[in-house]
Amino acid sequence: MFKPGHLHRANTVATAELPVFSVDLHYEVREDPVEGPMLHMCMQGQVDGNAFEESFELHRDTAYNFASVASRLAHTHGLPTDHSLIMRGHVEYDQMFDDIRSKLGAHSGDTVNLDHLDKDGL
Repeated sequence: MFKPGHLHRANTVATAELPVFSVDLHYEVREDPVEGPMLHMCMQGQVDGNAFEESFELHRDTAYNFASVASRLAHTHGLPTDHSLIMRGHVEYDQMFDDIRSKLGAHSGDTVNLDHLDKDGL
């Protein structure tokens, strides 16, 4: 389920491939006095009964990598590596991507500062 600023993903019945999980990903743009606009994401939920909470920030020009970072963090908490937390619902991914781009004022063809890739752990 997607609404601007929030994505919820859940699996209520465990299978051989996928555990029970419920994850909420909230995001907003914050203005950093040094770095400029930053995409702040807070992910909280549970995988197979184990609760977790993670947060991360990405620079404006590297924010398009949000799905990769969120999925990687979900994997560290027990979501299988062959399951993408966000990409499974591609329509919702597109909505989220568009919302983030709009909030950041980002456009196709904007330059990427390669130092930001390193700072953001990408």
